[in-house]
Amino acid sequence: MDRKTESVSRPDGKKGVRAGRIYIRYAAAFGILTGLLLILTVWNINSGSIHISVRDILQILFQRQGEDAAYNIVWEIRLPRILAALILGGALSVSGFLLQTFFNNPIAGPFVLGISSGAKLIVSLVMIYMLEKAAVATSGHLIIAAFFGSMISMGFVLVIARKVRNMSMLVISGIMIGYICSAVTDFVITFADDSNIVNLHNWSMGSFSGISWDNVDLAAVVVLICMILTFLMSKPISAYQLGEAYAQNMGVNIRAFRVSLILLSSILSACVTAFAGPISFVGIAVPHLVKSLLKTAKPILVIPGCFLGGAVFCLLCDLIARTVFAPTELSISSVTAVFGAPVVIYIMIRRKRLMG
Repeated sequence: MDRKTESVSRPDGKKGVRAGRIYIRYAAAFGILTGLLLILTVWNINSGSIHISVRDILQILFQRQGEDAAYNIVWEIRLPRILAALILGGALSVSGFLLQTFFNNPIAGPFVLGISSGAKLIVSLVMIYMLEKAAVATSGHLIIAAFFGSMISMGFVLVIARKVRNMSMLVISGIMIGYICSAVTDFVITFADDSNIVNLHNWSMGSFSGISWDNVDLAAVVVLICMILTFLMSKPISAYQLGEAYAQNMGVNIRAFRVSLILLSSILSACVTAFAGPISFVGIAVPHLVKSLLKTAKPILVIPGCFLGGAVFCLLCDLIARTVFAPTELSISSVTAVFGAPVVIYIMIRRKRLMG
């Protein structure tokens, strides 16, 4: 090989090594998230007031055999709750990523912008109304109510976004909208019947308890459809991350694209609020952690990474909520706030340093 050929081949070799390292990093990141997901799933099934060994868990899950008490605990109580935390945690994280893309702000999320609080308000009104009529609010009713609540809050946020260009003011306005919705919700619950208050209390604080297989089935269908649509939007999202002008030059219909982002993020966050109540900080913290783990913002990688990361995060927080002060159970939002709030503070400090 002569010197000219050698000088040309070396950069290609370095580029190939660099690309190989990047692929190894991606594979390692997804391997870590998948491993944590499996470990936490088994740990959640294993933990509780009644201890069930790993051997018994495997026998119950794969052979459908075991003691009646342990079998019912796994299949009727723990497994639906675990799957709900997995599905809804992933949905909330992806919803946060979509909102951060839409507003181009790393601390935008369903909880911070008041979207979850708006969903909580309308769902609580529907639940109280149905309870007073001696009727049962179905899963479909709750999702529709939560979606309308999310869209109402999102509408206010978008109106403010047109008036205020400062992103810090937008986030503050979203927090204020959330406080208003929460205050109205508390007011409504205070003057509801005692039986209604008991039914609403755990849900309004955020909890995966009481999840049924019907809830899991409906949540899985809604989230799966939204995730497929979100994944198909990876290329437009990637172009949009480089600026509206660039995306438009690449053939992206900006108006339709922005509407799609709003609808998908609202449906995902509404699904979470309908079944588990408002859950804080997952939609902000997890996308940032996933991007840091992958060291990329490519949507085709970040979207599935966010889903896995949100599932892992919520499974861990739900495990802590159930077991640390057992038999007393903490609200899931209390635990997610403990882990998520420091991440948000770090993001804000880092953003401040980068800006000046």
